[in-house]
Amino acid sequence: MEKKLEILPLNKDIETRRVLKQLSRTSRALAELKGIAQTMPNQNILINAIMINEAKTSSGIENIVTTHDEIYKAMVKTNDASPAAKEVADYRAAIWEGYNLVKEKQMINTNIIVRIQEKLEHNQAGIRSTLGTVIKNTTTDEIVYTPPQEKNEILEYMKNLEDYINNDDDMVDPLIKLAMIHYQFESIHPFYDGNGRTGRIINILYLVLKDLIDTPILYLSKYIIRNKIEYYRLFQETRNMNNFEEWIIYILIGIEEMAEETIRIINKIRDEIVNMKHELRDKTKLYSKELLEALFFEFYTKIPYIQEQLGVSDKTAQKYLDTLVELGFLTSEKIGRERIYKNERLFKIIKDADRE
Repeated sequence: MEKKLEILPLNKDIETRRVLKQLSRTSRALAELKGIAQTMPNQNILINAIMINEAKTSSGIENIVTTHDEIYKAMVKTNDASPAAKEVADYRAAIWEGYNLVKEKQMINTNIIVRIQEKLEHNQAGIRSTLGTVIKNTTTDEIVYTPPQEKNEILEYMKNLEDYINNDDDMVDPLIKLAMIHYQFESIHPFYDGNGRTGRIINILYLVLKDLIDTPILYLSKYIIRNKIEYYRLFQETRNMNNFEEWIIYILIGIEEMAEETIRIINKIRDEIVNMKHELRDKTKLYSKELLEALFFEFYTKIPYIQEQLGVSDKTAQKYLDTLVELGFLTSEKIGRERIYKNERLFKIIKDADRE
């Protein structure tokens, strides 16, 4: 008989010697990431750049496959985008929604989690109320896990999870708690669809909530997809044998590895900003801090963005952008009725990071 899902906190010591040893390394990597991220003059540059790859990778775990070029076009002109690219753009929008709500409310509750899922799935089905949801092995069709079924029971588990997220009376390190929160949410499986992506967004929002990072720039999706077999094996082993130590260590290693990778991306973006700054000064009279930040805010820009950021006329903004295209700083293309100007250097950093 399948064991009933336990409530949190567990009535056992999860801060084992092996867990604490890995925790020390993970905490150092995360602290370094937070410090390096703070050296960027505009945090939104990092958020927008790094969030694109997270949205693409997390959606890829659910077999929603698209390319960076398709995502770029979905962000510019949603109506003409492929369904997969729209899904990825929606994931990014859901992260922003969750981030703004957590910063405003200073908590993560069931209502916020539901809002994130609604943004992802474009429906208001909410918490499951129909019986029969099971988790199957996609290869053998064998039922591997049956999550809580009754809506009242699901809501009780969600309330318990909410308390665990927001209450630190247990004195357990937040990074260890993150591993437990991810396990618990995916085991509750509260929605008909979108549980995996919603759960991965909760991870990053929890790091922000606990002030371990300032902005949503560290994600586990790439680590999970890289170690997918191990992820599902440990999930099932933890359910069957209560082997939380291995599960927690797996998540902690993931945070450490992704912190290190994110640091490398930040350094590349920062170096490119400095390079472009010097080139703009050498080759044009257009340089300003505001222009430079506008060119890196997204990997594309439009005339109205430059107008707003620089406080110039529509004609002047177009002249600036056309000059930057002529000098090779940007490329341009027409999408629908709009002319879009792409920062190919930033775009390349994002695409290369996804391949690493």
